[in-house]
Parts: sequence; C-alpha cells; structure tokens
Amino acid sequence: MDKRDRMIIESFIEDARTPYSALARQLGISEAAVRKRVKNLEAAGIIAKYTIRVDPGVLGYDAIAIIGIDTEPDALVRVQGKVRAMKGVRYTSLSSGDHMLLFGVWCKGMKELQALIARAKSLPGVTKICPAVMLKSVEYCE
Repeated sequence: MDKRDRMIIESFIEDARTPYSALARQLGISEAAVRKRVKNLEAAGIIAKYTIRVDPGVLGYDAIAIIGIDTEPDALVRVQGKVRAMKGVRYTSLSSGDHMLLFGVWCKGMKELQALIARAKSLPGVTKICPAVMLKSVEYCE
C-alpha cells in the first residue's frame, strides 16, 4: 500500500461515494488506475465494505446502548457469536478494557433493549453484563 492507496482510503472514509473520476484528478492518475487500485484494496481486505451512516432515532430506534460483557475465559468466542446473531446488535468487539466483549445495539424502545440484555445475560458463560444507554445520538468527529 502506497501513498496513493492511502489517499483513496482517506477519501472513502470521508465520503464512500467519492467518484473515481474525482479521485483520479486528485491523485493525478487515470480513472482506470484508480479502479485497479480500489479493486486491489478490496481483494486484499483493506476495503471490506461500503456503508452509510444514519441517525438511528430517525428510523425509530430510540434505545441505543453499548453493552459490556465479561465471560468465563473459555466462553468468550462462543458468547460473541451468540451476541452477534441477536436482533438489534450492530457490532461486537473483543476488548482489553473494563469488559472482555463490547457490543452496540439499536432497539425500538426500552422493553426491546431490556429483553436483549436479558437474553445476553442468560447466555452460558456470561459472568457480568454492564449496559450503557446512550442519552443522545452519536456526534461524529470528522
């Protein structure tokens, strides 16, 4: 990965819909060269997905939380897989911080969030669960 590849990635981080023609002008290379570089970045797994950012509240998700879970050591990977499959879970991350596993959820109300927390808490191997409910939607820093 060279400087031009890094510039392509930075452009896509800022706006994943950046046209290849604009990138070509910015980098001083042909559009075909940009397409080839992007294809190579995708093949290498450096660019894994193109996505959008939405305000969950606008979509009716008014119970947003980040939940920390601790597990018995041999249950961590299994618990992460079970949590990942739960409706409303947007991401999971293994952590070296206060909790072994963190996951973010979007729920349509506190009852739905409480039910999700109860399901996670009941998973075999879970020793502790600590939800942090978001009081205001995320403000992105760019």
